[in-house]
Amino acid sequence: MRMNVGGLNLHNVELRRSAGAPQQLVKSGLPQVAFAGRSNVGKSSLINSLLGRKKLARVSSEPGKTITVNYYEVDGKIYLVDLPGYGFANRGKEETKKWSALTQNYFEENDALKLVLQLVDIKVGFTEDDRMMLEYLNYYKVPYVVVATKCDRLNKTQLTESARRIAEDPLLRPGTGIILYSSVKSIGRDELWGMILKTIKG
Repeated sequence: MRMNVGGLNLHNVELRRSAGAPQQLVKSGLPQVAFAGRSNVGKSSLINSLLGRKKLARVSSEPGKTITVNYYEVDGKIYLVDLPGYGFANRGKEETKKWSALTQNYFEENDALKLVLQLVDIKVGFTEDDRMMLEYLNYYKVPYVVVATKCDRLNKTQLTESARRIAEDPLLRPGTGIILYSSVKSIGRDELWGMILKTIKG
């Protein structure tokens, strides 16, 4: 697995901040690429896969309970931002309210945010919670691509059909990129890094 991508040294990665309140959010400085998705969509696994690590982004023992925005600084040049997962059934009303306030505030007037990677389980497709997130992204005019995770679990015919359903969803902006990804087999890793680097370099 390559540990130098587009001039970025992936050995040089640190968790710089875990923001649990709006006033702790970072909205300037290094360009940011954010990861959004349901609590069990494989977000931490994907971040670890991208960075060539095993446990940098930790999978919570209580999915949906950790409501923080985590900033991973890559080689002093970019932040990969892990947004708190959504859609977990056991989350109470107060926790859901906190998630909504923190996430909405992250998107508001964030000049550093260059791209959102909207994760969706390729086997499940868009859920109602995913659609809510897409509405956020459309409302705030945030550039985004869809990353369809766990693609190693489907055969070629199933992949084609599932990708078609995702691409034809009416909530997606026309021309939205869709990347098929497997954290287990690193499928889509180079393509996703290419998309990220192209975005931050303008």
